[in-house]
Amino acid sequence: MASIQRRTWIDIQGGQRTSYRVQIRKRGFPPVTATFERKTDADSWAKATETDMRRRRYFPQHEAERRTLADLVERQLETVKADRPHDYERQRVILGWWKEKLGAYTLATLTPDLIGRHRDKLQTEEGVSPSTVNRYLSALSKAFSNAVKEWHWLPDNPMARVSKKPEPRGIVRFLSDEERTRLLEACRKSEYKPLYLLVLFAITTGMRRGELFGLGWQDIDLERRVAVLLNTKNGDRRSVPIVPEVAELLREHRKVRKLGNDQVFVSDGSAEVWLFDKAWYAALKAAKIKDFRFHDLRHTAASYLAMSGATVPELAAVLGHRTLQMVKRYAHLSDQHTGEVVERMTRKFFSAA
Repeated sequence: MASIQRRTWIDIQGGQRTSYRVQIRKRGFPPVTATFERKTDADSWAKATETDMRRRRYFPQHEAERRTLADLVERQLETVKADRPHDYERQRVILGWWKEKLGAYTLATLTPDLIGRHRDKLQTEEGVSPSTVNRYLSALSKAFSNAVKEWHWLPDNPMARVSKKPEPRGIVRFLSDEERTRLLEACRKSEYKPLYLLVLFAITTGMRRGELFGLGWQDIDLERRVAVLLNTKNGDRRSVPIVPEVAELLREHRKVRKLGNDQVFVSDGSAEVWLFDKAWYAALKAAKIKDFRFHDLRHTAASYLAMSGATVPELAAVLGHRTLQMVKRYAHLSDQHTGEVVERMTRKFFSAA
């Protein structure tokens, strides 16, 4: 039920001022208040708000007016640190950029146009690629999504009306046999001891960097040689087979694990991330491999599987894709295998013809 209080006071110029304070208390909703100069406006607002509450359409707008983008970023980083600690440093950099540019704005004033203009600045002024721009948009969109669904700071996600940048058709970059040999040898000689295991693990499973660094020892069964991924990009649980050589390396790696830390590959803190990055780029340089990212190890695994005869559905199952569209990029690599299948069918059914 709404209550309206008439308030009168003397302003600094000695004149009498009047305002009307509305307060609504309804079971199931937080108390809300608003102040108006005219009683008719107070009555209208009270009536409209109570109607929305009855229809379950009411959203406490004052949260969006009180919270800033800086608040949103800090809350999101807390969530990432708790749920995806291996991804914290990357998210801190990405969300930190948005905080620096738009942190002072309240959530209520962040329009799709304002966000879109800063999206464009990422490309024109910062010089980042369209795919990187889209990763910045995705990180911010996830934060807004949490603000809508879990924290109830906003009624809807403004990112739904911000377009992503068109990306050029992806080129599948994978290691040739010679490149693979050189890279693994360089990783084996690296001062960063886990590097060889990490790279071999990625090549033989197609796991993402975040999935590797998100592994805990409780997720690995070395007897059955399987890893269970709980923190995947699409949120689905996935089991990944472990080849014997990687299983043996994991047994040796477990002997030197840090006390009190259950991560297979320690990634807490920017120092650990920096050590890995430094070692990875040094290995690429030593192996004389250019235009190659750690994520391309996933493309390498998928390409090797395709060239070994894996079908598109099998590739999707191994890589953890919900749809087949993402793995169709590797289909051309299985052309030779497809030809062999047709040949076998022909010999079997038409050899007597």
